[in-house]
Amino acid sequence: MKITRSLADHTRSLHPVLTIGNFDGQHLGHLALLQAVVKTASATRGTPIVLTFDPHPLTVLSPGTELRLLTTIEEKLARFQEAGIEEVLSIPFDRAFASLSPEEFVARILRDGVGVRELLVGENFAFGKGRTGRLADLVRLGATAGFRVHPIPPVTIGGLVVSSSRIRNLVQAGDVREAAGCLGRPYSLGGMVVRGEQRGQVLGWPTANLRPPQGRVIPADGVYATTAGWKGRSFDSVSYIGTRPTFGSGERLLEVSLLDQRIDLYGEDVVVRFVERLRGDLKCESVEELSTRIERDAALARDILRASSQARAEV
Repeated sequence: MKITRSLADHTRSLHPVLTIGNFDGQHLGHLALLQAVVKTASATRGTPIVLTFDPHPLTVLSPGTELRLLTTIEEKLARFQEAGIEEVLSIPFDRAFASLSPEEFVARILRDGVGVRELLVGENFAFGKGRTGRLADLVRLGATAGFRVHPIPPVTIGGLVVSSSRIRNLVQAGDVREAAGCLGRPYSLGGMVVRGEQRGQVLGWPTANLRPPQGRVIPADGVYATTAGWKGRSFDSVSYIGTRPTFGSGERLLEVSLLDQRIDLYGEDVVVRFVERLRGDLKCESVEELSTRIERDAALARDILRASSQARAEV
């Protein structure tokens, strides 16, 4: 897959088939759109292309706003490639770009820059300064500029549209199970394992400790049934996010305990996938009470992960 960082470096193909967006989360709605792009490109012998922006427009339009994302750039690019996209065109987003009117956006970016022939967007797509351009404007301007617009309906689950904002709210509330339903996979966080205070070792539950990555959406504090990915392998695990109030609040960490495995992961890169929340955070009155609680958490996590594995095998 080709990655192009500016329109000046973009080599126009014979029949560009394009979609536009930030694609944070790469959820089921995004996947439906990407699949439609690839299918249209195949039918028209065109090139499936994604037009996206760097940095995220919110950092330019609302400076100072805390931006938390569902996916890293690397994750997004990997999923574009998995979907069959052949080129990702990442345009620098700045004040000048944000000030383009809908007419200027279509003429300068889509017609003269990309040379798009087929454009696929969601039914609620908005563009141009102040997001004043709507789908009807895009269809009208596209007809003049020489490209066709294909609106793609949203994906809904439980009667609600699947969106990045919905998934952010679910993850932050700890509802990682419903978030996974919208994503089509468990929500995940990754990082390097750092040395902790070794309390888990004393309790009989050694943990791999990760600092929650900056700028990412972090699940609510508590305990989760998880899987841990390391060097292409996946391990059932139970994970805790919080400040360990039983011992006095400290640094917020993501602590991962592998179930029925003992592997020294210090200094290694690990990906944690959140399957289901077991409970919220709590302060135990003693180390013994905490140890008993961890035993219960691990047993429940085993049951949930076993059921989850069986459900996937039956699909």
